[in-house]
Amino acid sequence: MLNQLLENVYNPDVLSCLANLSNDEVFTSPDIVNKMLDMLPQEIFENPDTTFLDPSCKTGVFLREIAKRLITGLEKQIPNLNDRLEHIFKKQLYGISLTELTSLLSRRSLYCSKWPNGEYSIVKFPNPEGRIQYKRVKHTWANRKCKYCDANKSVYERGEDFETYAYQFIHTDKPEELFNMKFDVIIGNPPYQLSDGGGTGDSARPIYHIFIQQAKKLNPRYIAMIVPSRWMKGGKGLDNFRNEMMEDTRIKYIYDYEDAKECFPGIHLDGGVNYFLWDKSYNGECQYHYKSFSGEESTSKRFLKNGLSETVIRDYNQMTIIEKAASYNEEKFSKICSARNPFGYYSDLFNDPEKYPSTKLSMEEDENKLKIYGVKGKKGGSRRVIGYVDRESVEKLKGDVNKFKLYFSKAYMTTSTVPPEIIVGFPGTVCTETFIEIGTFDTEEEALNCLSYIRTKFFRALLFYNRHSLNISRESFELIPIQDFTQEWNDEKLYAKYQLTPDEIEFIESHILAMGGEK
Repeated sequence: MLNQLLENVYNPDVLSCLANLSNDEVFTSPDIVNKMLDMLPQEIFENPDTTFLDPSCKTGVFLREIAKRLITGLEKQIPNLNDRLEHIFKKQLYGISLTELTSLLSRRSLYCSKWPNGEYSIVKFPNPEGRIQYKRVKHTWANRKCKYCDANKSVYERGEDFETYAYQFIHTDKPEELFNMKFDVIIGNPPYQLSDGGGTGDSARPIYHIFIQQAKKLNPRYIAMIVPSRWMKGGKGLDNFRNEMMEDTRIKYIYDYEDAKECFPGIHLDGGVNYFLWDKSYNGECQYHYKSFSGEESTSKRFLKNGLSETVIRDYNQMTIIEKAASYNEEKFSKICSARNPFGYYSDLFNDPEKYPSTKLSMEEDENKLKIYGVKGKKGGSRRVIGYVDRESVEKLKGDVNKFKLYFSKAYMTTSTVPPEIIVGFPGTVCTETFIEIGTFDTEEEALNCLSYIRTKFFRALLFYNRHSLNISRESFELIPIQDFTQEWNDEKLYAKYQLTPDEIEFIESHILAMGGEK
């Protein structure tokens, strides 16, 4: 009876539980690790000479799951279990931890003891680290930025009692000297970002791409990492990295999830998450697996680089629509979109007007001043407001002030296909950084015809296909062709113009919500 009870009691893997915690640290579950290991040729787990490195150990789950496969795979070659364990743990598995705490956790997961030279370790090492290193290193400052990770000196120059976030694997010009050996497989889940001094989330600077680039310098046979998918569409400082990845024909597999919760249930990542396999001996098309928010899955085999976009087309169902939108070689809609902060007024103008005394913001209507659109209130409770500012306070795009234009919200949910209300900006109006400017136009009719185009599902589908984060930028509109704004637009005219098939029309109609009433 007791045995039957014990068999039926759920005994979860502690590392699975850690992976489900909502935390700033993104832990990987054993299930995802094994899906990543499945991408590798399985015969490597039967080779006693294969070496593995996790350069960003957090829980040790990657090395632990690799050890399980090696223990089974090497059974015939090394029949004695103790000899097999000695060989695997001492000659095949290596790690570099991110912090002292994660080094202890990783050793506990792999060796069953945080002290590999202690009596409880599965394999006895002569040192307290085993093959999992942790060394506290410092940033190397140049012009107040770290030359390795671009960290801000004012944020990360800390005392000995504080974590520096100067990760050992990427803070060296000679990563090959960390273990003085060559690795066949480099695999892991690197840190995703560092605060750049302006906050977190979208104001933080990505760091995961540096781990991938450093891994390539070691020239392994395989690299497998799980990282945010934001690099495919944009991301701060990721343009060169994205181009490198798109041109790299050694990427054999990508598994891309629009909803990051498919891999990390406890966190939210704008743009989703992906894991990939880079194979040094491979040269060809990437087998791309994509899963959308709605659960639809597609598989395609293609090169990441294409002649249509400077970004990765994630959902291949979108490809023919994007191709047809580009078929007329028309100018891109991004040409009439402003850069960030079109007129020089920051988004906190209405919250902290005292920071900008020269602007002379007033909430009282004044026909001698410019009407300015912005937002007041904190995140989650903010609302759009209208104020009035002196003409002399305009710092940028001064020639646009007396033109017709549209104000398009700079930020809204990445899962939404319906943007917030688009404002028609009449002559004598400006906006804060909360909006980007679209235009300008000589007449109100042209502005309204452009608005009719933006409201179409065709337009918003192409915008949605190119988004990667909460923030909208000029580049977000690069898949969208510009139109003749002397006429009004609707989906029927656009579907006919670009000769969309019934299946393509159905794909757009089923994924892009209708717009509500516009004021």
